[in-house]
Amino acid sequence: MALDRSFIEQNRASTERMRALAARLSDQEMQQRVGEHWTVAIALAHLAFWDRRVMYVLDMTERDGKVFIPEIDIFINDLSLPLWAAIPPRAAAQIAIDTAQTLDKRLERYSPALLEEIYNYNKRWVVRALHRGEHLDEVDAALKR
Repeated sequence: MALDRSFIEQNRASTERMRALAARLSDQEMQQRVGEHWTVAIALAHLAFWDRRVMYVLDMTERDGKVFIPEIDIFINDLSLPLWAAIPPRAAAQIAIDTAQTLDKRLERYSPALLEEIYNYNKRWVVRALHRGEHLDEVDAALKR
């Protein structure tokens, strides 16, 4: 069965949502808390990190001709928090947007057969809008408080 290509528009929409968010927020608003330890800027840096992870998976899968599964666990978020917090808010937003846009384009052009294998292993590596949307929803809720 061919992979449903609706992920392309979903990913584009989530990237545009990030772009619109970054464009409308002041530097002070980018420091708004989102949960206990995160800010808007940290959420964006987090998204950039995990989108870059997917790009790495694409690179290695393409090289090997089969799905590459990196050994990364959820603890990486906690370990990365101080690094993400050190990124200036506007830079975090720009990195997130640039990374998302690059990944979106890459996923659109990627080998359909390999992409389907990746999707079957973890659809969130293809439909990036799922991960982005979760955090952008958290950001929106925090900004409304």
